[in-house]
Amino acid sequence: MSSSPADRSRPVLPRAVRRLLPARAVIGFTVLLVALFALSYAAGAVAGPVAPGLHPAGGARTGDSEPADDGDMGGMHGMGGGMR
Repeated sequence: MSSSPADRSRPVLPRAVRRLLPARAVIGFTVLLVALFALSYAAGAVAGPVAPGLHPAGGARTGDSEPADDGDMGGMHGMGGGMR
């Protein structure tokens, strides 16, 4: 008894195309990763800024491009940049 051509299941994709596609596990992992990133982004957008009242150590910025202080870490004697 031979099976008729109608009984044989035909692959959905040709063999050459199947070789180029990654494994199902890789596709599933990628989809899961994208979904988790989307959920974390949405949760962050809903939560808003983490510290909305946080200001620089030197006080509130006035809009100029210079730092609020000179960067000196008081109490660090002997660590000055004057010695070369």
